[in-house]
Amino acid sequence: MGNLSSSLLEQQIAEARRTISSDGYPMSIGELTNLYRDGELKIRPEFQRLFRWTETQKSRLVESLLLGIPLPSIFVAQTDDGKWELIDGLQRVSTILQLQGELKDADGKPVSPLMLIGTKYLPALEGRVWQASDPTGSLSEAQRLDIKRTKIDLKIIKRESSPATKFDLFQRLNSYGSALTAQEMRSALLVAVSSEFFTWLETLAELPSFVATTQLSERLQEERFDLELVIRFLVLHARPANKITLAALRDFTQLLDDESVSIAMAFPKGKEELGRVFAETFDFIAESGGEQIFRRWDDAAKEFKGSFLSTAFEVFALGVGFHKATHSPHTNNLLGVVRRFWKRPEMAGGYATGRSTERRLVEFIPLGRKITARQ
Repeated sequence: MGNLSSSLLEQQIAEARRTISSDGYPMSIGELTNLYRDGELKIRPEFQRLFRWTETQKSRLVESLLLGIPLPSIFVAQTDDGKWELIDGLQRVSTILQLQGELKDADGKPVSPLMLIGTKYLPALEGRVWQASDPTGSLSEAQRLDIKRTKIDLKIIKRESSPATKFDLFQRLNSYGSALTAQEMRSALLVAVSSEFFTWLETLAELPSFVATTQLSERLQEERFDLELVIRFLVLHARPANKITLAALRDFTQLLDDESVSIAMAFPKGKEELGRVFAETFDFIAESGGEQIFRRWDDAAKEFKGSFLSTAFEVFALGVGFHKATHSPHTNNLLGVVRRFWKRPEMAGGYATGRSTERRLVEFIPLGRKITARQ
């Protein structure tokens, strides 16, 4: 049994290794900058929008370069035309390019060169830039050359590697600097798999009826929770009943990653039908009560209170979406259904608070389908 198990493990290792082909070597910052300037190192616009290091973090990176502190490896994926696409190291590479005045934003416009602030070991960095007419306000020529000659370990994922494997690396390696949210990492994954699919997702998130009914806070919008809601809807609204179990929904974040990648890899297959269901669902919700549908009904005060609730989205958006997808009749009085839902004894107090996402979904998706059906 031991030999058989060991053999199986070796087989699995060999098969997994075949999904990725890589190379690696050190490259100077000067060489890396030239590749970016010549268009041979690409940072996708959707990915560039995730550049959000503070001035303190940026200055600390420059401090590390000047002090000779090694940086973690940078990962790039080789594209079909032989160019390199950044998949991990966005904050570091963007900071290095901004320092030199080379960085372009997501719209292709130059980003203002970085002005450094004083750091723990180099307080004299305060107010300095890469190069200025006044030498006292810039790094010296020797300091600039030191940075340009600094070597960074570059890992290259060759073009024969699978798209999913390329981004699995991104997920595992994104641990330096500002942590990305699960959706920000998922966005980078989907851009790597199909930028056309990601662009389409953004058009769904901009649908007026979706924006008007969800009314997300500025913080949630910055974290792209709107895109996560779109993906939740696409993945869950028509999910078969036998796949709505704790076992099937275990590790919900990974499930969203895997299933959104599957949709992206098949794209544009399914685009028209998914787009129809999404638009019809949120247009109906907008006409039936708008943002109130996703808020809590206070029966004592006879009014809707609070802000957007994921629980309400799981019950009513996914419930209506199911009927739109299966062409089954749904309620014409959604606002009345919402009020009755919040008057249910089990919804008193913080019923859903503290429960795992998976447990909520197992209960609320079937319930949403049931109570939004035409009675």
